[in-house]
Amino acid sequence: MRVLKPRGSLLLASAIVAVLALLSTPASADRGSGSRGAVDAKGDRSGTTLTSQITYSGNVGSGGGGRNQAVTPVGDWTPPACWYEPRTAKEFAKYMEDTYDSVVNMPGQHSYAKTSAGQTRQYYKDGEYKNYNLKKSDEGLWWVAVRDEDRWMEEGAKACSEPPAWVENGETPDLPNAVTPEVLAQLAYNQIRVPDTEVSLAPGGASKVNLPTWAWLDRATFKPVEVTASLVANGVNISATTVARPDSLTLDPGTADATLHPASGECGLNGSGSVGEPYAKGKAGQEPPCGVTYLRASGKSAYDLNATVNWKIGWTGTGQPEEQALPDGAFGDDQDVVVEEIQSVNR
Repeated sequence: MRVLKPRGSLLLASAIVAVLALLSTPASADRGSGSRGAVDAKGDRSGTTLTSQITYSGNVGSGGGGRNQAVTPVGDWTPPACWYEPRTAKEFAKYMEDTYDSVVNMPGQHSYAKTSAGQTRQYYKDGEYKNYNLKKSDEGLWWVAVRDEDRWMEEGAKACSEPPAWVENGETPDLPNAVTPEVLAQLAYNQIRVPDTEVSLAPGGASKVNLPTWAWLDRATFKPVEVTASLVANGVNISATTVARPDSLTLDPGTADATLHPASGECGLNGSGSVGEPYAKGKAGQEPPCGVTYLRASGKSAYDLNATVNWKIGWTGTGQPEEQALPDGAFGDDQDVVVEEIQSVNR
């Protein structure tokens, strides 16, 4: 493997990282009119900004109608907040020149930033690589850091601190989170949006103390969702599809004065892909397969019943036809449940 990285002094490497970090702050940050994101995941190509070349399709954003929400990974794992993508020598040269111009011409810019910008430009233009390797443009690509514009303040966005690296054709970038099908799958995970989880509750109206409230989700709203992430640019053609499949529904009654059905509060899928069982007349005194029995009235307020859908998530992609697991996800909604005492009439 032959991956060329800066071999200069630590001071030069620090200068490169410093100037690229400065320009990686999104336009929304309060850094003055001259600062734009170096390589953002969104927006048009303008000035020192190079748009991410990854595209997404499927259950992305608010598509499909209604309010849709992101799945939260279970545990400590989070999808990458930064990664590396390839750029041609021509694209890289323009990016570096625009970066240099933006820094040195920014009103009120600190002298150390201008010095760092000059050192960085000199290294790639007049030093190690000779004019950004433009004469070798058919021999390789530059790989540069991309930060998710919506997550640039997260600690994970600082993980891509390596300077741009020249990677010869046919070689694998020796960089953390360099785009691969697996990285695409993780980025697709971050783009998945699922419907709000509003369970059906019955009997209708206010729930009654000591009488079960039935809860269920029908198959039509409780179904798999997926997002495909693709990178088709500069000779790279890879993709990955991440699929989230509903696995169970977990109920939290919003008070300790309640009994869950089942006792764990986790309702599994039926054979039809639904959860629980719709309430029917005559079942008021029966124990539901999924639901809650409140033991105390809610008074003048309501209990916040939380219904969380648990998702099993996996991916397939270029060179990986067998599904691989990703961390489970979850998304929950609160619903107000008014609970009243059963009224009795004394004659």
